[in-house]
Amino acid sequence: MSRYSMIAQWSDEDGLFIVTIPEFSDRVVMPCTHGKTREEAIHNGEEVIKMYLEAWEAEGESIPEPSTLQIA
Repeated sequence: MSRYSMIAQWSDEDGLFIVTIPEFSDRVVMPCTHGKTREEAIHNGEEVIKMYLEAWEAEGESIPEPSTLQIA
């Protein structure tokens, strides 16, 4: 499992869980993927993260840093 943030939200319009990856929001079209169940959406999100990271690395592009929770 990657360290990137992932938001899975139910869409009444689509009847699916829609996944966005906040760290990728300025580089790819959102939402990134979807699934019929939360589990499927998260699995698909992990696959999308892997796919983009591999592509960016192969193309020599910069890779966004994962966001981390900062507790004061």
